[in-house]
Amino acid sequence: MSDWDFLYEMNDRGYSPQEIADAAGSGAAPWEWERIDREWVEEQLEDEPHEDASSVEPTRSREGFPFSILEQTEIFEDLVDCAARHFENTGRYLQVWGELGEIYAEIKFGLRRHATHAPGSDGTIDGKLVEVKSISPEKASDRVLVKRQGNFEQLLIVSIDQDFQFQGKLIDRSELGGGAGKFLHGRLASKP
Repeated sequence: MSDWDFLYEMNDRGYSPQEIADAAGSGAAPWEWERIDREWVEEQLEDEPHEDASSVEPTRSREGFPFSILEQTEIFEDLVDCAARHFENTGRYLQVWGELGEIYAEIKFGLRRHATHAPGSDGTIDGKLVEVKSISPEKASDRVLVKRQGNFEQLLIVSIDQDFQFQGKLIDRSELGGGAGKFLHGRLASKP
């Protein structure tokens, strides 16, 4: 007998398709769920304000973390488009590589940025401190340098090519080279 046989039993008991889908999502049958007393819930919410959807304000999670990743994605696309148009119009690149790399890291890798100008690292990914280094299309090498004294556990290298295509690689600090010098170095093995 499978762990999921309760879904067939739910069907036999007359549960709706939505209730069965909810149970499949939770991995447990409704009769196995713990009940929360409605009176207890109302008591917990007693002093909380009532808000309609249009009045809900986003709360600040961590400083530097976007309110909406969807909005951040649109901003990222607009910035990349603007940088590409500027290059096409002037033959010069806008010097926005670090910011583009960090926004890409937010979207692609889930970076939660620290406050602006926080020393040591740029933010966290899955609870680990991360330093983000961007490689611009103006740079011929796929190597980056990072200060050894930085407080980070991982290095995220983001490469941006001449066609404004992005590639990223997350590297554990222990894998970085550099010997006993002031800097550690990392390399994006296959730059596009």
